[in-house]
Amino acid sequence: MDVPRIGSIRRPVALLAAAVVAGSALFAQRGGFSGGGRIYVPPGTRTAREIGTRSTGTPVWENPAGFRADVFTFARLRFDAAPRPATGGRGSWTTDLPDADLNLSYRLQQLSSLRVDPDTRLVRATDPDLADYPFLFASAPGSMGLTPDEILALRKFLRNGGFLLLADYWGDNDLANTERLFREILPEHRFGELPIEHPLYRMVVNIREKPQVPNIQVGLKVPNTQVHHRVIFDAKGRIMVLGLHNSDDPDGWEREGENYEYFEKYSEKMAYPLAINIICYVMTH
Repeated sequence: MDVPRIGSIRRPVALLAAAVVAGSALFAQRGGFSGGGRIYVPPGTRTAREIGTRSTGTPVWENPAGFRADVFTFARLRFDAAPRPATGGRGSWTTDLPDADLNLSYRLQQLSSLRVDPDTRLVRATDPDLADYPFLFASAPGSMGLTPDEILALRKFLRNGGFLLLADYWGDNDLANTERLFREILPEHRFGELPIEHPLYRMVVNIREKPQVPNIQVGLKVPNTQVHHRVIFDAKGRIMVLGLHNSDDPDGWEREGENYEYFEKYSEKMAYPLAINIICYVMTH
């Protein structure tokens, strides 16, 4: 199955169709864009919907009353309770929040048969309801610090069937910090490279190579970087952790309304297809 053109599916979905066009106009009018890395999120914030857009706005939708509890929820890991590593990379747990979370959730509902929570969730590893969110996303793991309690809680979550997606970490330092931390979380496991022959890459869209999504400010393949999909399997071959190293896939979700060329080249052809494959695969395996 080839990658579906999101543009050709936009006809019944007027909201995001307008967002892509109007977003480009807003981009030009502002003379730049917002978004990016560290922002302050109050401690009691539970959802991405509570945070104002940092891009061109986010879609709003509702599920029928009978589906409000029976939905897929995109959950982002909050990890601001511990110091950053001494050699920690750029970004923070809030990188690309809230637009990436909400745009991806909308596209997932638009392009798959899943009903998706329109608000998403922000969750700490130690939150008592963590197990309610089997899919967990962490941005900028090269800057991730966890308390001892968070390490224990995340270990339990992953061993008991949870999945964690890591994205937007770059270079050797970020990679080393991330893999060092996960040796504490899952001491009996090590990261390996996920082969392109793995069925995840054929779950919904047929993906033939590991794509590199650049930051929108760069807008082209980042030189001298090799994309790696770093993975930790459990003893039965289930994927517990998947890291998209040297790629900024969340920018492809967040920035789709800011520049049509970026949307067309990176969001619809790379960032969304891979994310949808990952979510559909891990939620069924």
